[in-house]
Amino acid sequence: MNFYRTAKKGILAAFGFLPLGIQAQEKISLTLNEAIATALKNNLEIQIARNETEARTLMNHYGVAGGLPSVSGTIGNTEQLMNIRQKLQNGTNIERNGAAGNNLSAGLAASLVLYNGNRIVATKKRLEELQVQSEELLVSAIQSLVADVSTAYYDIVRQQSYVRTIHQSILASEKRLEVLEARKSAGMANNADIYQAQIDINTANQLMMNQMLVVEVAKTELLRLLTESPDIQLDITDTIVVAGDLDLQPILDRASANTDIKASENQIRINELIQKEISAQMYPTIRLNSALNYTRVQSAAGFNLLNQSFGPNIGVSVAVPIYNGNAFRRQQQAAAVDVRSARKQKEILERDFRANVYKTYQAYQNALKQLETETRNYRLTEDLLNLTMLRFELIQATIIDVREAQKSFEDAGYRLVNLSYAAKAAEIELLRLGNLLN
Repeated sequence: MNFYRTAKKGILAAFGFLPLGIQAQEKISLTLNEAIATALKNNLEIQIARNETEARTLMNHYGVAGGLPSVSGTIGNTEQLMNIRQKLQNGTNIERNGAAGNNLSAGLAASLVLYNGNRIVATKKRLEELQVQSEELLVSAIQSLVADVSTAYYDIVRQQSYVRTIHQSILASEKRLEVLEARKSAGMANNADIYQAQIDINTANQLMMNQMLVVEVAKTELLRLLTESPDIQLDITDTIVVAGDLDLQPILDRASANTDIKASENQIRINELIQKEISAQMYPTIRLNSALNYTRVQSAAGFNLLNQSFGPNIGVSVAVPIYNGNAFRRQQQAAAVDVRSARKQKEILERDFRANVYKTYQAYQNALKQLETETRNYRLTEDLLNLTMLRFELIQATIIDVREAQKSFEDAGYRLVNLSYAAKAAEIELLRLGNLLN
């Protein structure tokens, strides 16, 4: 008979080893899609990346680039006391102490750049590239987060699979003890066999406690990625299903879609535009200037008792850089070096992308091949354990036979879930590299 499939004890009985305070908390059921949605909503790194994108979007404006007119207004009022001594040509002498005076001025000035070596155009394009780059980096952060959450989620599934394997082995040990106690009552077994069976159960229970701790640690890591309280009790009931149809070449062909590589392309263009902005500083700057001024000077004594003017003016100014210690030229040369460095950085990312795809795909294929064999081994060890337990009940198998069958079953269970997890982790990484995670 398949003793552990019909056993009344469920795997959740193992949670009895947890502290009472945790055990009493209500468990929250969580699926992978829910975990990803929660992480995208709460994750602090994603919020920072979104803020960066929003800031770059706000900065992408002609006014920031200097392409719009600048208008400024000024106003000033000065009160003063003066001691006046004046001699006029007609012989008049003016002497006055403490004469009050007032100077009032106001103005409205506007300036518009007509030409500066296309520096405004280059700056505006650079701001556009910075915005696009921030969007690419946001997508990259989202893809990485989805991959991390998925991997952490399936790690919990893996660790819980270990728990189920240990639990089934405990049931086998308990059944073995039950059979030995029945034999002892009939005078067919000794205390040594019973003691050994009890020791095996105790050892398995300790292994269960350690494994439950591993499960809780894995859940805490997932909660960290979700930016949720670490004391939340998660209930994850899922299995690892591996897609076996991923091909190498389509992933390699998506190098241009990889967000990190796209961001590096943006950086090349940004550095090229910085070089153009620096070059533009060596050209003349032509500005259209206009102003509307009002001045009023009043004095209680003196030659001019009141002087007032009001009116607009307009003009063109030209500033020509002649010499600044070759600072612009050196800045331009440094910017050219930055462009070359950005291109090399892109080559590094493309090199690493290809290498990572190849390595991950090899691990993916290797896990898939072993998974087929290990699935069959697991079923065989399951059948072997059932058959050995049946033979043990019929006194056709020894305790050693049962323990060997148990060990084979446990080892096969560990290998199977490890291979499933390895294949799934490789699958997730391949999708992330190809920017294919939804």
